[in-house]
Amino acid sequence: MSAQIEPGAGLRLLTGDDADALLGAAVTAMGGHLIEWTLSQVDHRLASGTTAAYAARVSWPDGDRPETLGAHLPARPRSISDEPRADMVTVSDGENRVRIWRFPADPALPGLVAACDPGAVADLLSSFGVDASGVTLRILSYRARRRAVVEATTPGARLFVKVMRPRTVESIHRRHVLLHDAGLPVPRSLGWSDDGLLVLTPLQGIGLREAVNRSGAAACSPGRLWDLLERLPDAVTDLPRRAPWAANARHYAEVVGASLPAHRGRAHELATAVEAALAGRDTGDDPVHGDFYEAQVLVHAGRITGLLDVDTVGPGHRVDDLGCLLGHLSVLATIDATAGGRVADAVRQWSAWFDRLVDPRELRAVTAGVAMSLATGPFRTQDDDWQRATQRRLDLVGRWLDVTESAGVPDLRNLSSNAPRHIMSGGDHRAV
Repeated sequence: MSAQIEPGAGLRLLTGDDADALLGAAVTAMGGHLIEWTLSQVDHRLASGTTAAYAARVSWPDGDRPETLGAHLPARPRSISDEPRADMVTVSDGENRVRIWRFPADPALPGLVAACDPGAVADLLSSFGVDASGVTLRILSYRARRRAVVEATTPGARLFVKVMRPRTVESIHRRHVLLHDAGLPVPRSLGWSDDGLLVLTPLQGIGLREAVNRSGAAACSPGRLWDLLERLPDAVTDLPRRAPWAANARHYAEVVGASLPAHRGRAHELATAVEAALAGRDTGDDPVHGDFYEAQVLVHAGRITGLLDVDTVGPGHRVDDLGCLLGHLSVLATIDATAGGRVADAVRQWSAWFDRLVDPRELRAVTAGVAMSLATGPFRTQDDDWQRATQRRLDLVGRWLDVTESAGVPDLRNLSSNAPRHIMSGGDHRAV
């Protein structure tokens, strides 16, 4: 049985001074010369290891080009194998073995190469009855070893190719079919491929995040959000159970502590308080979305027109979906001071409405736990001044915990920043 790598070692190796030598050696083995690189994404997972992505510039025999490079150090070294591939190599610092690849040759997403090839995508779409002549592709998001989304446009259609790990793609397709057949406004799945590609139709509307930034609580009534969740069919509860974000507060505190050691103790104290506030509750049997927040909802003129990313639907507590929404919104208020007042107004009005339907104390404790999960985001996406952004999110966790007993709403002022943000991957910004 191989020993587990010391927690935090992956962060130091893939984000510190040693990363330059590792990346340089890997690019040389691929036939190029590394000119420069910048860390753009970090995903630190205590159980499975650390993944990083880099925006690089590489000199190849045919010229210099920008490249996205990925690197993964598993928690257990034996999980690295050595199959030779032109755009993927394994390098070592003498103690650790790191797999490094050149986008799109992500070893955990074998379908990504095909998803970035117009010919391969045309063949896939044609197999589903789509006229794919003249297809053009645009990469919308990439999260190393986790997922990617590619927009495919033909003269007569616009579709999305979602790239995921092959073992999950069929079950995600079935979730879309289940919810679409139940009348939920989810993207229709045209089908899937064995290498992990899922083809989805587009939906109308703008993201609720953008709508709330523009008009606050008026963007959508909380009753419509509740009704959307109430429409989830009972069959959802037969799907595998997934732990809610707040249940993993301790894990996220560990991740925060690994990236920001000076605040390790504070993060652990907050996680302990979240655990105490939620102690003793059962697992829940409501049909839930599992990752319900403003970026997953599309709206038009106040009506809900879309529900996205249904990968996590299953049994749980409805209050966890509501807390996920409020947690994300309250973090959003800390990011943009210009729209922060409108977002805070939505948090205040919607939480008051939800209080009539769920336990107000539990709602606030769950929201605090969700905010803790989001405290890992600034480091993962390498935001400018991510250290202060992380501290602001820890402050937010504390403020939600402070109002748990009173069932109030925390003061979201003095937590925001207008500093520019660098987000490469899009979508969900947790390290999970």
